Amino acid sequence: MAGLLMTQPGIGAGGVNGNEGVFDAAHVAEVKTWLKSVFEAVGREVPEFELTPQSVTHLHSICAKSQKRTQAATIVAADLRQKASEFRTEAARVREVLDCAGLSQENLSQGGVAAAHTLATVAQLLDINNMETSSFLLAMAELSLKRADVEEKRSKAQKESKMLLDNTRKAIARLTYLKRTLTQLEEEAAVREGPMMQWQTNLKMMASKERQYLQQLANFKAVLSRLGYTSEISHGVLMQMVEIRKELERKTKPIMDTLRSYQDLPPDKTLAELAIEEKRKEYEEAEKYLEEALHSALNTPND
Repeated sequence: MAGLLMTQPGIGAGGVNGNEGVFDAAHVAEVKTWLKSVFEAVGREVPEFELTPQSVTHLHSICAKSQKRTQAATIVAADLRQKASEFRTEAARVREVLDCAGLSQENLSQGGVAAAHTLATVAQLLDINNMETSSFLLAMAELSLKRADVEEKRSKAQKESKMLLDNTRKAIARLTYLKRTLTQLEEEAAVREGPMMQWQTNLKMMASKERQYLQQLANFKAVLSRLGYTSEISHGVLMQMVEIRKELERKTKPIMDTLRSYQDLPPDKTLAELAIEEKRKEYEEAEKYLEEALHSALNTPND
């Protein structure tokens, strides 16, 4: 305690200085009395230090704790002295009883003294208060129960340790497998890095081509729109119109041949004009039929 107080500031050799009027007079007086008793107990004078509210509060707290511990130590010491007195009294009584029975230590053989010391040691180990057989049996039974409990806990701990060891081995094996797998994947990634770069280049080129083809498709659609192309004009409709045209050409061919033969008509102009007029009507009817067939084919939806 004196060593603790020596760490206070302003330590000297003449007592306590400071303005005491601003502090609790009872606390200051209690601290002074306690410090004087502590330092006198070790043969030293109370060092000087500056009184502040913090120092007084701190010292008073230490003083209160020290007094409580001193009081508790005094009570424990008194109890121990009383028990020691009782033990000495009980030892004197037991010695007197043993002397009366002729079992004093001087009358016992060396083996008897050793046995008595052994019994005392066992009694201390078993924490019993007397040397009766029943106390030994009860202590041994309690010790057996504790041993069984310890063995059970030890067995449980061994099982848990074995399970942890198995789990650790499995975890190590799993970790080894994962490391090997990681190594294989890294090697495969290094091998396939070149093809992947090529694929990325190809994808970029294909994306560029796709944009180009889409632009060309848009241009073609614009051209078809300017040319009047509609969805009704399809390949099937065009093929039908070709077939109709061939059929009409087949039908009009004899007429055209007849008209060409009129070039060789006799000089009779009136008959020639009548014949030509008749053939012209037939040709106009054929053309009208061709136009109607074409319109019908265009209006027919393509399946």
